[in-house]
Amino acid sequence: MKNIAIIGSTGSIGTQTLDIVRDSEDMCIVALAAGNNIERLIKQVREFKPKIVAVWKEDKALELKEALSEFNIRIVYGMDGLVEVATFEEADIVVTAIVGMIGIKPTIEAIKAGKDIALANKETLVTAGHIIMPLAKEKGVSILPVDSEHSAIFQCLQGEQNREIHKLIITASGGPFRGRTYEELKDVTVEDALKHPNWSMGKKITIDSATLVNKGLEIIEAKWLFNVEPEQIEVVVQPQSIIHSMVEFVDGAVKAQLGTPDMKLPIQYALTYPNRRFLPGERLDFSKMTGIIMEMPDRKVFKGLDFAYQAIRTGGTMPTVLNAANECAVARFLNKDIKFLQIYDMIAACMNAHTVIDNPSFEQILETEQWVYSYLSHNF
Repeated sequence: MKNIAIIGSTGSIGTQTLDIVRDSEDMCIVALAAGNNIERLIKQVREFKPKIVAVWKEDKALELKEALSEFNIRIVYGMDGLVEVATFEEADIVVTAIVGMIGIKPTIEAIKAGKDIALANKETLVTAGHIIMPLAKEKGVSILPVDSEHSAIFQCLQGEQNREIHKLIITASGGPFRGRTYEELKDVTVEDALKHPNWSMGKKITIDSATLVNKGLEIIEAKWLFNVEPEQIEVVVQPQSIIHSMVEFVDGAVKAQLGTPDMKLPIQYALTYPNRRFLPGERLDFSKMTGIIMEMPDRKVFKGLDFAYQAIRTGGTMPTVLNAANECAVARFLNKDIKFLQIYDMIAACMNAHTVIDNPSFEQILETEQWVYSYLSHNF
């Protein structure tokens, strides 16, 4: 029996993880953590009966205790609560599906406690990869990628004993605005940006897909996950989302992982690694496939990729600045306070104004995040 803790159980990745556990006889949910969606969390607790549950705010914890008074469950809250869930003794693997830098500390503590990590929180490696990967190696912990692109690369590397990587090729769908000009993006709406052609994701990551910042963050993650240089990472647009990513080896051979755009596959692979098992759902039908489209991204229009390459080459706290500025800008766009292209303006302004701290500590990463929020509040 594999005991699983989920941080971010009410979000897209969290709920799909629970779908997989529901259909598995050898997986058990022992701990859950969520934000403010108490109604959904209550339903999850009633079904899966975890032993500990965390929420962010104390008043929500009290609400949860009242609603679940008949259950013998430990209910905790705040960062201390998230850490309790992440380090829960009975858990074998922690699914970090929470959005934002709030996920970094619980991940660090889970690694220290010897838990394997099914990683779906981008911020963990984007801002703290230099802390996370050495710590995981020290503790003998596996970091199993849940993002479809990184899972694809991870799958392609299985059986490659010495991993003679020449290049990682990360695929992007191109998002809802693929092919649009800069002028055509000036007045796009939030509703337009949320119409992703292939994937069903949360609002924030869907906007990141539209700006290609999401793909930029994946470049930074890939650097840490697979120990490669920025020059070894390339992004191509594959609008059908059939090829999830590829690896080119030093001899010129290219391996690709293909499948339908279904996040359950990489989630299940992380939970069952190194084994595979049956997953119900749609399959690729090659008899109906007339061809696979491949394009290069328009980096002059979609600036997220260049921001990422700049951040990773600069290093230090610059990836944190990119991540935090984007997080703030996307929130303001979703709130309809700024226009779509102003997301890029806000990121660029922060990156240009920041004084980089090399090899930052966790505390310095958090201080940099607060600097970004302060800078944007005074300048935008």
